[in-house]
Amino acid sequence: MSANKPRIETLDSLRGAAVLGILLLNIVSFSLPRAYSDPSIYGGAEGWNLAAFAVTHLFFEGTMRGLFSLLFGASILLLSGYWQGANQSSQTGDLYYRRMLWLFIFGLVHAWGLLWFGDVLYWYALAGMFAYPMRVLRARWLMIIGLALLATLVPRTADKVQDTINTQQTVQIATQKERQNQALTQTEQEALAHWEDIQRWRKPDDAELARQIDALQGNYVSVFSELKPTIIAYQSTIVYQGGLFDALGMMLIGMALFKTGVLTAQRSTRFYASLALGGIGIGATVNALELAALIRHDFSLLAVLKWSFLGLYYDVGRVPLTLGYVGLFLWLAKTARLTRVRQALAVCGRMALTLYVSQSALGAFIFYGFGLGWYGQLERAELYLVVAGIWTLQILTAHWWLTRYKFGPLEWLWRSLVYWQPQPMAQQLRYPQQTASHR
Repeated sequence: MSANKPRIETLDSLRGAAVLGILLLNIVSFSLPRAYSDPSIYGGAEGWNLAAFAVTHLFFEGTMRGLFSLLFGASILLLSGYWQGANQSSQTGDLYYRRMLWLFIFGLVHAWGLLWFGDVLYWYALAGMFAYPMRVLRARWLMIIGLALLATLVPRTADKVQDTINTQQTVQIATQKERQNQALTQTEQEALAHWEDIQRWRKPDDAELARQIDALQGNYVSVFSELKPTIIAYQSTIVYQGGLFDALGMMLIGMALFKTGVLTAQRSTRFYASLALGGIGIGATVNALELAALIRHDFSLLAVLKWSFLGLYYDVGRVPLTLGYVGLFLWLAKTARLTRVRQALAVCGRMALTLYVSQSALGAFIFYGFGLGWYGQLERAELYLVVAGIWTLQILTAHWWLTRYKFGPLEWLWRSLVYWQPQPMAQQLRYPQQTASHR
């Protein structure tokens, strides 16, 4: 884990694209009540608002987090030196697990201090602890295990869908019996209560939406109290019901791609072009079919469960699309296209932790009541003007900072905590020489 290792620019540019791109999704959770996967709830579901949802669902949902996870897996091999056949000392493992423990703490502060319930640092720290021993596996087994972990989403989602269908049917029977003044069974009473909980979360009424908006437009204590149950869920049940499998699965796939040379531009230009066309083609097609089904069923409760965020075919669309973006970026690098864009993204990638956390700080300031209090005030399409402003600020700030310092502020803090001593900031960054290849 030497501080003097040269960086791989293609990985930095991918990471930069991921950290900027993830704001396209997170901005909705920062600003609109319960509308992340269902635009019919709030923020508009017609015209430009529907178009904004459609674009993010087609091309970005899950893919930016997927890129982060792939690159996190690759970084495990880079940090340990295993990919180069370096000597694996006990100190390597010690430093690695220190790194994960501090990331775990960062995740707690990020979620509970900055009030971002969608934090992934906590998930990555846990998944990274499991991933490290697997770095010795062959690429084939890493890929198989990674895909198997992702596949666990399907039965879990299918069970949730079936539970909703069964509850809905029982509620219909119970409602009919109530109209006829018939006594309800214990099962029917429980189904009515369960259905109210489902509706309150999945299809909240105007009173519930107004209550949430009012709470999040309040002071810090009000916002904390409102988000506390969601933060607890994301850092407990949601982790073990899916988040850990999601993060770890993609990390192992990232390791496999690194070991086979895919992430280090060692494959041919034709390979990357095929990966880009095939991955984006398959992923976008699956996502388009899901989007069509959502619109056709007017974003009904069951339709959202089946075809939106974490739906039955979620990874069937997002995994190929994520790999397609990997192919696209590596093809651009191999053919020396969009060099300035890739370099700008690479600068952001070197400060990914700082930019990711600062997005949450800016989101809290802009939308919650202890800041500007814009929560629930903008339509979905208008949010992307805010995104454009944050992107501009972050790109310019990252460029300014890294012309003066080696690490971003949080990257420096993380590294200093791992080594338990302040790290030098003025050392010049080195990229290995890369030449365009047209194989």
